[in-house]
This record gives sequence, C-alpha cells and structure tokens, in this order.
Amino acid sequence: MPLPFTRSADRNLRIFFSAFLLIITGSITLFSFYSRPQATEIGYSPVQPVPYSHKLHAGNLGMDCRYCHTGVEQSAQAGVPAAEICMNCHARVKSQSPLLAKVRESYQSGRPVPWVRIHRLPDYVHFNHQAHVLAGVSCVTCHGRVDQMAEVRQVAPLSMAWCLDCHRDPAPFLRPRELVTRLDWQPERDPRELGGELMAARGIRPPLNCSGCHR
Repeated sequence: MPLPFTRSADRNLRIFFSAFLLIITGSITLFSFYSRPQATEIGYSPVQPVPYSHKLHAGNLGMDCRYCHTGVEQSAQAGVPAAEICMNCHARVKSQSPLLAKVRESYQSGRPVPWVRIHRLPDYVHFNHQAHVLAGVSCVTCHGRVDQMAEVRQVAPLSMAWCLDCHRDPAPFLRPRELVTRLDWQPERDPRELGGELMAARGIRPPLNCSGCHR
C-alpha cells in the first residue's frame, strides 16, 4: 500500500526544489560574471623567462616603444624584440648578468626567447597595430602605462564591447601621431575636441560592421 503524501513531505519537496533552482541560478550568474573578459583577463601578468622591466627601460631610461616593437608602424603585429635588439645594449651593459642568460643563449643559438604572450585576441579577430598607431591611438589606450610597470600586466578587457565603444566614439583616444609612444603625454585642451579635429583632418571612420574585425 503506497504511503500517503503528507503535508510535511510536500513542504520539504518544495524547499528542496527551491534550493536546487537557487543553486543552479546562482551558479549560472557567478559563471557569467566571472567568465567576462573584465574578470578573467584584467590583471593577467605571467612570469616571463627574462625579468624585463618596462619601468626601467621605457620609463627611467626613456626608450621609445618602437625601438623594441619594430613592427608596430609597418605591420599588423607589434613584434617581440629579437635577442639582437637586446644585445645592442647588453653586449656592453650587464653583459655577464645571470638574469640575461636566456637572452645570450638566444643570441648565440638563433632560437627566440620563449616570451609568454600577455595580450591575446581570439584567432577569429583581426587587429592591425599599424592602422591604429597611424590613426593616432596611443599604446596607453590598450596597454596602459607600461612605462610604470616593472612587470607588464593586462589593464583592458580587449573584448568586442570594449573595442566597439572606441570605434563608436574614437575622438577622446586620438592624439598627434608623433605622440603615440609618449606614454606620459596629456592634452592641453579637451581631448574630445582635439580628437574630433584629428578625425576630420585624417578622415578617420572606424568600421562598425562585422567584417571590420572578423575576416
């Protein structure tokens, strides 16, 4: 004979299913929040094979970004410096430092230093450094004040929404081309006004259609 379905059993069943739905909903909400680029990528700063300090080189010594990232004005990729570029200085400066052992090994063997990439876009995204730099978008806009970073970290989400916000209203992020790598530069007047003038003078109209970034 089947047992009667009591009121207490009904109440317990309702509580169980309510708690189950609450857990599922909460899990989905937390996953959605913490899987965003803002939550998963900002602050990413992997350990590199050589402890290179941008704060020392680009900040204290005032080295221009283009000395090491040679392709930033000519190609889609900014380029990672070859050991030959490092050795232009370090053949004489700290030439025997154990911290630079992997650079010397790379220079002698021809095998690249295994740098760990920080700013990474999906394979289906087309990003052209040359186009942005020549338009007057500074390194700071995407990479932050790397001249103040002993260890480079990601400071922007690099998400589609973040890129589209700039493409819809690029004026505040534009500056004269010769100042693109001046990371400490600040405009003397309203950046939106200056950027609007640069947009008009250069005919800058960032694409908003899918094919602009997905090819």
